[in-house]
Amino acid sequence: MQKIILTVTNDLSYDQRMIRICTTLAEGGYSVRLVGRRQRASAALRQRPFEQVRLGCFFEKGKFFYAEYNLRLFFYLLFHRFDLVCSIDLDTLMPGYAVARLKSKPCVYDAHEYFTEVPEVVRRPKIRWFWNRVAGFFIPRIRHAYTVGPMLAKEMTRLYGIPFEVIRNVPWSSPRNSRPDWNGIKIILYQGWLNEGRGLESAISAMAFLGGCELWLAGEGDLSEELRAQTLEMGLDDKVRFLGFLQPEDLREITLKAHLGLNLFERKGLSYYYSLANKTFDYIQAGIPSVQMDFPEYRHLQEACGVFSLVEDLDPQKLASAIRGLLDDRREYDRVRQNCIEIKNDLCWEKEAEKLLLFYREIFSGERPD
Repeated sequence: MQKIILTVTNDLSYDQRMIRICTTLAEGGYSVRLVGRRQRASAALRQRPFEQVRLGCFFEKGKFFYAEYNLRLFFYLLFHRFDLVCSIDLDTLMPGYAVARLKSKPCVYDAHEYFTEVPEVVRRPKIRWFWNRVAGFFIPRIRHAYTVGPMLAKEMTRLYGIPFEVIRNVPWSSPRNSRPDWNGIKIILYQGWLNEGRGLESAISAMAFLGGCELWLAGEGDLSEELRAQTLEMGLDDKVRFLGFLQPEDLREITLKAHLGLNLFERKGLSYYYSLANKTFDYIQAGIPSVQMDFPEYRHLQEACGVFSLVEDLDPQKLASAIRGLLDDRREYDRVRQNCIEIKNDLCWEKEAEKLLLFYREIFSGERPD
């Protein structure tokens, strides 16, 4: 049985995308191992149809973490057998490529995001210079790569001179649709990392203009403490709920209770501008309308399917107006909700899984061109 090792820098518990990918590969007949890191606050891993390994590190963030983790990952890969290694994002590509080259094995690059264009990197010139050098050296030497959306694939193909396939980050199909309670508080849901450039400060500020609503934030991140402080300072602690990290199965249940979803990337680098976020499809799959940024991928999806409302900027009053426009107009809300339900079976992981398995089969069979 061919063995695939996939590498990430997170602690595995809440990574819906990697759970889907690894489950699909395991069910497709491969021996699959997902390698991440162990943190002090890491939750116990749930049993999956693939192996899960966490590497312990002394450092938990910053340049020392990346240096330590890459070194530990290098030696882990060096002393463990595999037939193919898949490096997820730029921060695990160096050891993946190096060890695969030493062992004469294929290395796949999975670009979950445009790493050198995320806000945390863009605003730090020295850090950005370093990762641009890493990307410029390693990515053009990779023979097989994929990313999450057409715009990112086009940009990375142009920039690095290698073809990028598109494997969209969409959820498993589900027969269940949301049934929100219109007699009580209206739930506005954000799911994902509480990090810079996600429009979360504006979302919280918008709650001052939205009576009868609650904002539920499912996730944690670098801005967790700042967002909680903002909520208290604005006197909105009765209207904003921090749910923390949730297991994927639990998050799906929460999503089904929501009236409206949010995906509010700021244009702080091309990664978010060209993004096609998984939360967009999670909302569609649950049958709930959402408010999204007027960026190329979301505009294209809206023109084709009519499954949300687009906003051009994150002014809190304008954002509140867009939210209220859906929640107060039940006819429009029901129209958008029905569009979600009608298109959800075309925007599901089962279809992307077929492309993923074909991608790996062609590598192992030698049919995929270099």
